[in-house]
Amino acid sequence: MEASSTCAFKPISGFGLQSRRLLPSKFDLRNQTPAFAGCYLRMKKRNNCLGISFGSNSMGKMEGSVRGLFGSSVKARSVRAQSSGGDVEDVAPAKIQVKSSGSVFPYVGVACLGAILFGYHLGVVNGALEYLSKDLGIAENPVLQGWVVSTLLAGATVGSFTGGSLADKFGRTKTFMLDAIPLTVGAFLCATAKSIEIMIIGRVLAGIGIGISSAIVPLYISEISPTEIRGTLGSVNQLFICIGILGALVAGLPLAGNPLWWRTMFGVAVIPSVLLAIGMAFSPESPRWLYQQGRTSDAEVSARRLYGKERVAEVMNDLDAGSQGSSEPEAGWLDLFSSRYFKVVSVGAALFLFQQLAGINAVVYYSTSVFRSAGITSDVAASALVGASNVFGTTVASSLMDKQGRKSLLLISFAGMAASMLLLSLSFTWKVLAPYSGTLAVLGTVLYVLSFSLGAGPVPALLLPEIFASRIRAKAVALSLGMHWISNFVIGLYFLSVVNKFGISTVYLGFASVCLLAVMYIAGNVVETKGRSLEEIERALSPAL
Repeated sequence: MEASSTCAFKPISGFGLQSRRLLPSKFDLRNQTPAFAGCYLRMKKRNNCLGISFGSNSMGKMEGSVRGLFGSSVKARSVRAQSSGGDVEDVAPAKIQVKSSGSVFPYVGVACLGAILFGYHLGVVNGALEYLSKDLGIAENPVLQGWVVSTLLAGATVGSFTGGSLADKFGRTKTFMLDAIPLTVGAFLCATAKSIEIMIIGRVLAGIGIGISSAIVPLYISEISPTEIRGTLGSVNQLFICIGILGALVAGLPLAGNPLWWRTMFGVAVIPSVLLAIGMAFSPESPRWLYQQGRTSDAEVSARRLYGKERVAEVMNDLDAGSQGSSEPEAGWLDLFSSRYFKVVSVGAALFLFQQLAGINAVVYYSTSVFRSAGITSDVAASALVGASNVFGTTVASSLMDKQGRKSLLLISFAGMAASMLLLSLSFTWKVLAPYSGTLAVLGTVLYVLSFSLGAGPVPALLLPEIFASRIRAKAVALSLGMHWISNFVIGLYFLSVVNKFGISTVYLGFASVCLLAVMYIAGNVVETKGRSLEEIERALSPAL
């Protein structure tokens, strides 16, 4: 039975040309204020226990084109939204934009210095550990060597929780400047350490720094990015993490000829840390954070710098619409576990949990031995191949994020990871594959890393700031990143013990099962955010009290 209804909806101005979609009703859309203008929706009545999920595709074109935020040509279009039951809705096209004189690219670039440092500090110890152990007198003490590695993760866990509170209290740019302190001091202490105690203190401080960065880099980028390219810019965070890891690999090349080079490797990290602080001193604060603090005039100034004077009214109207009916203060940590927010917060934590339990660290840990089984004896070559695969996959994901969508990339990514893990497991166990085991293991490793970098790697950090309401965004992102670091630490602590007890093939099968569980969870719980402003997403996912 088909029922037609006519709705008068108020237009919402986004930061870019947008496709209008609604989100699953499981997040309780009953209290939402209608938000579209004069659109006629034709929907079929259909019972669906999963609620309604929507995708979109183009439905016709307007002649000519208009210049987008960065001077690119964007064609206005109407959109069709399809529900999970197969019904299609015609939605009014988004508002045509005028050419903007602003640009967010320089400020995204400055923020990504934090992502580079994230990757660099994670990767720098891999090549340097052998040489610093000899220099500091711990070459025969694997426990202390383990502390040099793991204290970074412990510090990052603390930093990720701290970053959310700092970002709420002082703002995004000031938090970046504060973050530069542990990053700089930690790198300096590691580079000049004469004892293992100083090295561990330096690693803890560097860990706190990258933990804060892991929370505020995606937060800041998502809040300043225009809607139509927010996915692309958000995935740049993961790309620069990969570049940081590769940078650490390249920095370690002179070690063979100069055993004391490890000090320079750690010391180099001081430079981007200082540049991050200087760059953020001249970067605009997030207009959303300023508006939330009641600093409307400052939000207008920030929007003018980011998007140009032509877009200020549009941006402020969007922020006004997002705040209608809500004058609530910043949320406390306990609010994250309230019935109002628990569902969406649990999705964020689950995505990072699946990311780590899917086995990415195990594949990286074992990549060297896998490549040796295929005749690739150079550790540098093995690491370079894994790193290059990660960078390539992340680059592809960046180009697809605003076209394919976040949810579909996650599904493709985890499905590919499951298939790759199965291939890796079989290459170690099936006797019929024994003559090709080395080649298959390398193929499985590369395919796994490529699959990871297409979705499971970049999407969670991008998606979380999008789905969290503004009053919980910083703390909820910090909580989810805390889950990331805790699970990373636990896996690193117990992984080898589990492998020794059950065997690597069985462990790989377990990782494949986790990937399949992730596919089912994402299909049922994660929503698509492509082409929707943060305020629009917030109104749909966070019902008013």
